[in-house]
Amino acid sequence: NKAPKTPPIAISKNLNIQPTRKSRIVKYTNTPVRRLFLIRHAQSELNQKGIFQGKLDSDLTPLGFVQARLLASSLMREEIHLVISSPQRRAYKTAQTVSDVLDAPLIVDENIREMSFGELEGQEFLKVAQEYGDKIKLWLKNPIENPLPTQEPMKDFECRIRNFLESLRELKEENIAIVAHGGSLQAFLCIVLDLGIENMWRVHMDNTGVSLLEYANGKFALAYLNRTCHLEKV
Repeated sequence: NKAPKTPPIAISKNLNIQPTRKSRIVKYTNTPVRRLFLIRHAQSELNQKGIFQGKLDSDLTPLGFVQARLLASSLMREEIHLVISSPQRRAYKTAQTVSDVLDAPLIVDENIREMSFGELEGQEFLKVAQEYGDKIKLWLKNPIENPLPTQEPMKDFECRIRNFLESLRELKEENIAIVAHGGSLQAFLCIVLDLGIENMWRVHMDNTGVSLLEYANGKFALAYLNRTCHLEKV
């Protein structure tokens, strides 16, 4: 699902984000996981039309299938041992391409499906911006304090993202590609890095953008954010 466009942040030791509430950082002292590749799905039909998707589903566009193939080729040197996908078609088709090219097993996890945007789903971004105005701006700044009228409750959304994070404890694979959506992946990143899920829309991931989390010394660190060099020739 296409995340609302806001200026991307550069995540570093000096990142100027102040969580509005206390976050709980999750450490994995016993897990063998070493690298997590967070990948937003390729361009979908509703992405192309500029429409809020959320729990709605749509297939990849012809360009999206090309993006997925280029993404998969770019990961061939990374020794991916497992691909985990959201069940939604736009993510699964992207993940399936990666799995096929890399000859890596593919599993589906319901917890990383996209956030539901309620009554905004199926509407055009420009129309929503005009009709909701300041409400959208406040939501982008802090979706916990300023939720959309009928969106998925933020507590429920955060709970399933944390459940997914906890489930990684059970995995034996070291290099894992996680293919999902702008909202779910950006929330995951904010939770893992202890930035606070309220800052999820201050992070931006493009279609097939790759972000790498590396595990060391009992916690995850961000190696890079939203790498899209594989799309340079598209």
